[in-house]
Amino acid sequence: MVPRAVDDLIAKLLGAGYVADAPLATAMVLAQTIGRAILLEGEPGVGKSEAARSFATATGATFLRLQCYEGIDVAQAVYDWNYAKQTLAVRADADRASSPDLFSDAFLLRRPLLAALDASATAPVVLLIDEIDRSDDEFEAFLLEFLQDFAITIPELGTIRAARPPTVFLTSNRTRELHDALRRRCLYHFLGAPTPEHERRVLRLHLPGAGDELLDSVVRGVERLRALDLRKRPGTAETIDWAKCIASLGGTAVDAATFDATIGAVVKHADDVATVAEHRAELLA
Repeated sequence: MVPRAVDDLIAKLLGAGYVADAPLATAMVLAQTIGRAILLEGEPGVGKSEAARSFATATGATFLRLQCYEGIDVAQAVYDWNYAKQTLAVRADADRASSPDLFSDAFLLRRPLLAALDASATAPVVLLIDEIDRSDDEFEAFLLEFLQDFAITIPELGTIRAARPPTVFLTSNRTRELHDALRRRCLYHFLGAPTPEHERRVLRLHLPGAGDELLDSVVRGVERLRALDLRKRPGTAETIDWAKCIASLGGTAVDAATFDATIGAVVKHADDVATVAEHRAELLA
């Protein structure tokens, strides 16, 4: 039996433009209820980041996003000091007997993690830590305290805690393996390639005026593309773009003409384009 809260969230997410199944919606409800982060893993383009964004919209929460990359550190993710403002303050107070407190809240630059803790005092917060697998081990280790206690220690100011735990989404494209210590602090959900029926619902949501023939042929075409040995198999985002491109050209289905004109919306590597060209006849059969 699906709890009422899960059904309600599925409906709210649909209103926010996102089609979620019961397992994903359940993971979201639990993450909010028990105060745990949720780790979404899956191939690029399956809707991991959009799930967090849509959850914020559906629940009326403030949305904050941290894009991870190799070499990201505390200064980019958590906080830094406004050195220019500090310098100006020192010059302005040069003639005064006492120096200004340069390491006070007035000189603090809040990056997404610290901003999420501060914002939680006035409104619910959804924090997306996007593509955590692109960061390094040091940053992943730093996140352990944040995810465990929803707190950050700033040496000059002390420990800052969230007034209420933000709902934290972490996404991973599985470019590297995440450590068990991070996984233990998260609820886990894997987002795989959508079923044809799920993808039809997604397309219907984004192209409400499109005909069934167009939606069915796009879903069928994407399924055939995913069966090929491609460097990057198309995700849901590419499926939506493909359908929109065909519709914008006045097409009513995937045929030879629309296929050739729009394949760049769904296949993004030269090697994959060559592979698709080899199998063009069977893809259009």
